[in-house]
Amino acid sequence: MLSFEQKLAIADEFKELTRKDVSLGRVNYQFEGSAFDKKNVIYHLHRSGNGFVYAGRLEGYDTDDKGFANIAAFSEEQLRTIVAASIDSLRGEAGEASEPALEEIWRNEKRQTLELKYDEEDAMWYVYAGLNLDGAFDSYDEAAAYLMEEGFAKA
Repeated sequence: MLSFEQKLAIADEFKELTRKDVSLGRVNYQFEGSAFDKKNVIYHLHRSGNGFVYAGRLEGYDTDDKGFANIAAFSEEQLRTIVAASIDSLRGEAGEASEPALEEIWRNEKRQTLELKYDEEDAMWYVYAGLNLDGAFDSYDEAAAYLMEEGFAKA
């Protein structure tokens, strides 16, 4: 396991990230150039070596309900890989609008579909299963994290 200082040194290599010292001696690193609501790439890095990296837009990582992967036991290579991938995922793809579409279809392996819609009047993101409301979220990132947790991907 990498030490706190080693993880800080790796994070500092990413010049597009801004260090933010937060409570209880923890450190966040933010990507100000994010095309999405989410800016924290590294979250609550602690002296114990524990910490999290945003992987809500990535595949292959176990994440919590906010899209963060625990990096406590990551190797140097694993940490560099996930941080670089997280930054890239927050940049958006070339030619992608900086805002998500106002309506999206999401599918799972069983070919079931859910529709994600933004309601400007309420400033909320709603997930529908047909005509039935499945969930309501304050941000696109929260809604997308929920859909991915449930095994759905953008169609």
